[in-house]
Amino acid sequence: MLRVIINGYSGSMGKVLTKCVNEDSELQLVCGVSRDELDVPFKTYHKISEVEESADIIIDFSHHSTIYDVLDYATKTKIPLVIATTGFNDEELGEIEKASAIIPIFHSSNMSLGVNVLVKLVKEAAKALNGFDIEIIEKHHNKKLDSPSGTAVMIANGIKDVLPESECIYGRYGRSEKRKPTEVGIHAIRGGTIVGEHTTIFAGHDEVVEIKHTAQSKDIFAKGAITAAKFLVNKEAGYYNMNNMLD
Repeated sequence: MLRVIINGYSGSMGKVLTKCVNEDSELQLVCGVSRDELDVPFKTYHKISEVEESADIIIDFSHHSTIYDVLDYATKTKIPLVIATTGFNDEELGEIEKASAIIPIFHSSNMSLGVNVLVKLVKEAAKALNGFDIEIIEKHHNKKLDSPSGTAVMIANGIKDVLPESECIYGRYGRSEKRKPTEVGIHAIRGGTIVGEHTTIFAGHDEVVEIKHTAQSKDIFAKGAITAAKFLVNKEAGYYNMNNMLD
């Protein structure tokens, strides 16, 4: 039985993750951590540093601002950490990488297996479709905080891996110049209850190729995080992501 701490249990994804953990016979939810307090049938804390229970894994679906506390606790207790939170800046990402020298850390901007396969397909298309213009469109619900989404950035970074000269352009408001061949346009749409949709467009002469992923529920992200937790728990210290798990 894998004992789990959920950091961010009261958030929209934290609630879904709680449900999925409780439905998994291989997992035991030992406690939850959140700044907000909910009436739930398990022990809760406002700060992860206050946690008294022992655990095998921490799954973080919270806010990027809590990452320093999470890393401090995880490295001190030597508990493997799955990070599913998005919106990190470069400094925070650097701290995650530093901590991975002490404990195993699994980090992905999107825990969907399908999205991570999409990124692989996009990279192959970027290599093959020489001279095609590339645009990324992401759509999410009206309560999402970060923009563009971490997944859109992940797709753009995948393109940059194979096309190092590419340059991300975030929307084109106020621009009055011709599109550069090296541009990768990223556009964010927010509205309603859209769970998540990412489309990468490759536009060439008289033809267009689109690679698209649509999330139909938040369960896919929670289940992906759980799969990552099971993958990570017995690993040595290091930085892991979906490529490691899928390969």
